[in-house]
Amino acid sequence: MIRLSKPFTTTVAVAALTLALGACSALRPVMGVLRPAHARTPVDATAYGASKLRGYLGPDAIDGKTLLGPPPAPDSLRGQADRQAYEQTRALQGSPRWAAAIRDNDIWAGGALERYSCAAGRQISSQATPAVWKLLHRMELDVRTVGTPAKDFYNRSRPMIGDDRPICIPREGWMKTNASYPSGHAMVGWSWALVLAEMAPANTDALLGAGKAIGDSRWICGVHYQSDVEAGRVLGAAMLAREHAEPQFLADFAKAKAELAKAPSRTAACPAD
Repeated sequence: MIRLSKPFTTTVAVAALTLALGACSALRPVMGVLRPAHARTPVDATAYGASKLRGYLGPDAIDGKTLLGPPPAPDSLRGQADRQAYEQTRALQGSPRWAAAIRDNDIWAGGALERYSCAAGRQISSQATPAVWKLLHRMELDVRTVGTPAKDFYNRSRPMIGDDRPICIPREGWMKTNASYPSGHAMVGWSWALVLAEMAPANTDALLGAGKAIGDSRWICGVHYQSDVEAGRVLGAAMLAREHAEPQFLADFAKAKAELAKAPSRTAACPAD
C-alpha cells in the first residue's frame, strides 16, 4: 500500500501518483471496463435523475489516443506478458478473488461502489450522498467521452476473444466489438479513487487501494489485459486533472466534499477479496 505524507491538493499530485503506480505495476495484471452505453444503464439512474446528467468535458478536452499511444504489440515482451497474465489467472476461477472480480464488474450495483463506501467509512449512495453520487456519475460519463475515441482508434481485441477459457462474467456479443484498450472500468475506478481521496484525505490509502482493486479485477476476470488497465488509470487521472479546470466540476466537488464529511458512517461489514 502506498502511503502519502499529505493528501492530494493538486492535480499535479494526482497525475504523478498515477504514473508512479503504472511504472511499479509493469509486471502485474489489472482489471477495468465499461459496457457500451447502449448495453447498460446505471442502477438507480431513473430514481436519481442521472439519465439527464451530462459529463463535465467535451469531446475535444483530451486527446486520449495521442496521450496513451498504441497498446503493446502481441509479439513484444509486454504483449507476451499481457497474454501470459491472462492465461495464468484463468486458474483463479472459483477463488475468493474471482468472486470479488464478479462483484466489481457492476460499477453501480455490484462491489465497485461498495468498495469506496468501505474505504471511506461512509455510506455512499444516491440516497445518503446525492451530491457525491452526482459527481461520480458525471465523471463516469466523462470516461465514455474521453475513453471511447482511443478504444475505437486502436481497436484492440479483448483477451478472451477466440479463447474459450473461463471469464468471470457471461460472454456477450458486445465484447467482440467494444475494444479492450484502454479499460473504461479502470478509468472509472482510478478517477473515483483519486477524487474521493481529495474529499477524504485521511482515507487516502484505503480509497486508492479500492480504486486499484477495481482495476485489478478486470484482468482477473479475463476481460482486459494488464496494459489496458494501466492505460485506463493514466487516462482517468488525466481526465480528472482536466475536470479540475471546469467551474461546474469545482462547484460540484465542493458540495460533494462537504456532504461526504457529514455522511452516515458505514456500519455494515465490508466483503473481503
